[in-house]
Amino acid sequence: MQARIVSAAGGVRWLAEGWRLFRAAPLGWLGISLAYLFLTQVLGLVPVVGPLVALVLGPALWLGMMGCARAASHGAKVNLGMLFGGFRNELRGQLILGAIYAGVAVAIFALTIFADQDGGLRSMLRGGADKASLDDAALPLAVFVLLYLPILLAFWYAPPLVGWHSIPIVKSLFFSFLACAMNWRAFVAYAVAAVIFTGVPAFLVLMAFNLAEMKFNPWAAVFPLLVLALPTLFASLYASYRDVFRDPAVAPD
Repeated sequence: MQARIVSAAGGVRWLAEGWRLFRAAPLGWLGISLAYLFLTQVLGLVPVVGPLVALVLGPALWLGMMGCARAASHGAKVNLGMLFGGFRNELRGQLILGAIYAGVAVAIFALTIFADQDGGLRSMLRGGADKASLDDAALPLAVFVLLYLPILLAFWYAPPLVGWHSIPIVKSLFFSFLACAMNWRAFVAYAVAAVIFTGVPAFLVLMAFNLAEMKFNPWAAVFPLLVLALPTLFASLYASYRDVFRDPAVAPD
């Protein structure tokens, strides 16, 4: 695979393109987003096995979401069945990717919990935002970010490389990590844009609830925003893939 280097501004364009693809078929995307969240949340309710299954199915579902963006970019209709399109592209490879991802994610989770001896991170995730909790959460958050970031880069493009190009799993993880590392400027710009895109609305919603002195679950308060943001983020993932692997000899577009 030949990856090209994209400018920092290209990272911002990925998010803008993701938003454009979402606006091209908003109802279809919202249905897919709700179905994805419903499936993963239901699996998460099953003790022990459910979350692991959700992690294993992750790459195939991500590829399905990218396939939705791919169809939207060609002007095709987006429908719910496309969410499961990833299961029709190298299913065995997608499941092996998912098993690797699940194993690594469990290890990172265990190490993060081990680093959270004071419970600051758990308190913050439950809605506790006092200074002591935030201070105690700094170390486990740093552990999580440092461990998860290289894994995220390795899996960023791995599902389409395996599913659309039939590249072996180890090579797909390597090519994905290398392509992301080569484009670190674009990814930094993309990350900043994505944080602004998702974080500012969520912050405003939470502040509104606080000012109204209403009791609320932070997750429930931002869930509608997540439903709206998820299609744009997955579509932007496809936009980044199409931009980085542009060579028509290897790209499926």
